[in-house]
Amino acid sequence: MPSEVLEIFAEHQQLKARDREAGGQLFGRVAWTTVTVEHATGPRPTDIRTRYSYQPDRKAEQAEIDDAHRRGLFFLGDWHTHPEPVPSPSPQDLHSITEAFKKSTHHLNGFLLVIAGTQRLPSGLYVAVHNDKEAVRLLPRTRASCAKQAAMKEDAHGKTR
Repeated sequence: MPSEVLEIFAEHQQLKARDREAGGQLFGRVAWTTVTVEHATGPRPTDIRTRYSYQPDRKAEQAEIDDAHRRGLFFLGDWHTHPEPVPSPSPQDLHSITEAFKKSTHHLNGFLLVIAGTQRLPSGLYVAVHNDKEAVRLLPRTRASCAKQAAMKEDAHGKTR
């Protein structure tokens, strides 16, 4: 991820007790087996944000997707913050990214889900590729996540998301 994208995550980390969750979308390019995140959006003034929840403005998100598409960028996934050092996705987070994957028209094997915690980045990031069946964690990388990632690459010739 380019430093501009990481800077957006860092700018919205919930480091103070009054900080609310923030989030947005991730856009970039796809070339064979390489996915490059080039741009992150959000948060928007019309999003609903509390200390422990984030609900994006879906109409604004669609406008962002349309604009990015006109610029040759693909929707790659979502990002948001959590008020915990090393974040984990909530059941709502998992449901949301799974539904987005299932309901979207695309040719990807999965969508990125990035959650920025309060720990210094990048160690305070949860980064995974999610589809409707599984998640492959990219940060921190473990042997299990590497094996799942290899399996997802092999399946790239089947139905992709």
